Amino acid sequence: MLSPRLLLSSASRALCVRALSQQGMAPDMMEGDANLHMANVRNRLRAIVGASTNWRDHQQALVDRVALSSQLAKSQSDLPVRRMKDSYVEAHLPLGSQPELREKYLTFHNSVRFGRILEDLDSLAVLISYSHTHNEALPRSPLSIVTALVDKIDMRKHIVYPDCDIKFTGHVTWVGKTSIEAKMHMSQYHDGAYCPILDATFVMVARDPENKRAAFVNPLKPEGPEEEKLFQEGEYNKTHRVELSTASLLKVAPTAEERKIVHSLFLNTLDSKTVSFRSRVLPPNSVWMEDAKVKGLEICHPQERNIFNRIFGGFLMRKAYELGWANACIYGGCRPNLVAVDDILFQRPVEIGSLLLLSSQVCYTEGKNIQVRVHTEVMDPLTRQHNTTNVFHFTFATDTDVPNIVPKTYGESMLYLDGKRHFNQTLEH
Repeated sequence: MLSPRLLLSSASRALCVRALSQQGMAPDMMEGDANLHMANVRNRLRAIVGASTNWRDHQQALVDRVALSSQLAKSQSDLPVRRMKDSYVEAHLPLGSQPELREKYLTFHNSVRFGRILEDLDSLAVLISYSHTHNEALPRSPLSIVTALVDKIDMRKHIVYPDCDIKFTGHVTWVGKTSIEAKMHMSQYHDGAYCPILDATFVMVARDPENKRAAFVNPLKPEGPEEEKLFQEGEYNKTHRVELSTASLLKVAPTAEERKIVHSLFLNTLDSKTVSFRSRVLPPNSVWMEDAKVKGLEICHPQERNIFNRIFGGFLMRKAYELGWANACIYGGCRPNLVAVDDILFQRPVEIGSLLLLSSQVCYTEGKNIQVRVHTEVMDPLTRQHNTTNVFHFTFATDTDVPNIVPKTYGESMLYLDGKRHFNQTLEH
């Protein structure tokens, strides 16, 4: 039986197919986006906001955008209502017909680099959001639309062929006053038909031209029962995110059941010979959590900038995913398959020139499954101050059972419980 999330994702896919068949119903700007090449998505975004393609001109481009502040709506009621079909975008990745493009996406195992797919999804979510807020009277959009959260990416198929065309479709499914939820679907042409690969839900936020304060976005009006379901799911997702944040282990103590789990883990590691709280012994087929880390460093160069001259969120996701995958690969002793990406929070932008520190940690295991948390932060080399920018959660699966991960300290126990929560949430969906 399909879960409610997947049922609603199916409704979203049906809406995408229907919108594609209704020629001429979307705004003029979007007519060409039914057959957009993925390589042109970022070029389209630069044109929408008037971003410079030359790093040396970026300061002047920022000055020019400041003048667009007067074009922002004073309230949401001042903006025209949009339909879901208005923001529909379809983009193609022709891996089958363009060998030179295939090289960019190819792994040494002759499969597709999922980190590159994350980059494409991030760019597409931004374009979908701009399609929703498009104003034909304005040559450039005054809005700065950025990724706030990757709510969920569910894998429907683990094998992605490197020599078959890929299609991305998506549209806005819910809006708040200043935020937008975009659902996207990726499919691949194989054996004469497009087969679903993944479903993704991104949450975007609209800011002023200087990206300093929130800005209003067009309201959304669902049409028909399918769209009503999608909109209601967006409402549920918002409420669920608030509940998860309220129950965060960084804010409140673990539940009674979780405390029992931590105590049981502790008792299982006590040395029965010494009868001491300080003497710990690793159980059979287990790994101390402190020994399941992999770290990395990135110098943030202008090449990886987005249209607002910060580091591209898709680049951050790609680097975090690849580090998390490597950690799961080392831990499990084999190539893991991605099951889900969950709850990626963008806490602050990463400036060009930053030193980006990435730390991946296996925080929970169960049977053949590995839950990996990747924490990223920027460090000022002069002040040595660290600031968290992102937290990523990845669920991987292997072909055989993996060792149990065992926390030693209280802090590691909280990581263990947090990983267990994310893993259980993945199973529920």
